[in-house]
Amino acid sequence: MSDSREFCPRCGDPVPERRDPLPGEPRGRDALLCDDCYFEDFDLVDAPDRIEVLVCSGCGAVRRGESWRDVGARDYTDVAVDEVAEALGVHVDAEEVEWGVEPEQVDENTVRMHCRFSGVVRGTLRSAEVTVPVKISRGTCDRCGRIAGGYYAGIVQVRADERDLTPGERAEALDIAESYVADQEADGDREAFITEVNETDDGPNIKLSSNRLAQNVATRITDSLGGSFESYPTLVTEDGDGNEVYRVTFAVRLPKYAEGEIVDPEDGDGPVLVTGVSGRLQGVRLATGAEYTSAFADAEAPDATRLGTREDAAETTVVTVEDENAIQVLDPVTYEAKTVPNPTFVDDDTDAVLAFEHGGDVHLVPDEGAARTAESARSGD
Repeated sequence: MSDSREFCPRCGDPVPERRDPLPGEPRGRDALLCDDCYFEDFDLVDAPDRIEVLVCSGCGAVRRGESWRDVGARDYTDVAVDEVAEALGVHVDAEEVEWGVEPEQVDENTVRMHCRFSGVVRGTLRSAEVTVPVKISRGTCDRCGRIAGGYYAGIVQVRADERDLTPGERAEALDIAESYVADQEADGDREAFITEVNETDDGPNIKLSSNRLAQNVATRITDSLGGSFESYPTLVTEDGDGNEVYRVTFAVRLPKYAEGEIVDPEDGDGPVLVTGVSGRLQGVRLATGAEYTSAFADAEAPDATRLGTREDAAETTVVTVEDENAIQVLDPVTYEAKTVPNPTFVDDDTDAVLAFEHGGDVHLVPDEGAARTAESARSGD
């Protein structure tokens, strides 16, 4: 072995014979020093004198470099711990490193971090203690600034064809939008947000942060509630590169009929309780209890007469079951005994049924449980 391997290049003292460094291990002059000279200038931890952290006062995101990051911290102490962990550097030669931190809240905006480190270097256990003040400043991130400024790029307008939206449809449409946007946020998309929801008599207008987000919300609403949507772009400005920037309105049109409506398809077989509107119009024949499916591929296409809704039905007394085809009940309006068709959804031993009167005719109506059973049987669930 050469003399440079046998003597410390700083003090000249002899050093034990060392193996050649492995790939990635230090190969410079410091690697040849004796332990005394090596540890003379050795720092186990490289720590900044002070750390300043900018935290969004709206959402708690932390500014790192040119971007904002959601850190999921419970309070500013957690933010300080995370930032110190990012800023501290442990010597590359240290092995079996352990560290702990004890935060000291100096005031509302300052946390003093007392950090203790230990690690094995050249077979020797080394330890170090450093104290790093962390200054917390508050600001507004780009996302919260946009929300506060009312920024939006896409609008989803939810309406129904030739009718009012039901309260359930309004609630479900908003729930779909909020759930989808929340999922995008959870996946790390900081640009995904709902700016505003305007409730109108015709239906909600949902303002969203991007056209992509708005289109995906419109798609999910029609997938769940049926119907279709069309897009209407409007040029609003040009970006710094001269590219045209559009704001797009996605007009969602839910089907002509809603679940729970009672309609007459005018095909000679009597009224239908609507149980499904996705794709083809689906329901239950009130006269027989048989399943009904529209011949049209689009749920908006059938031209049926609206008679009422399930909520218009009232409980009435069964007078007698005449046979499998006829049953006598009290008219829910006049309380006269009337013989009506006996549908399959009526139990033979029942004492009361739901009945709906329209134009002097009485129709029996399945309760929600019976209608769900019929719909499940149709879908194969």
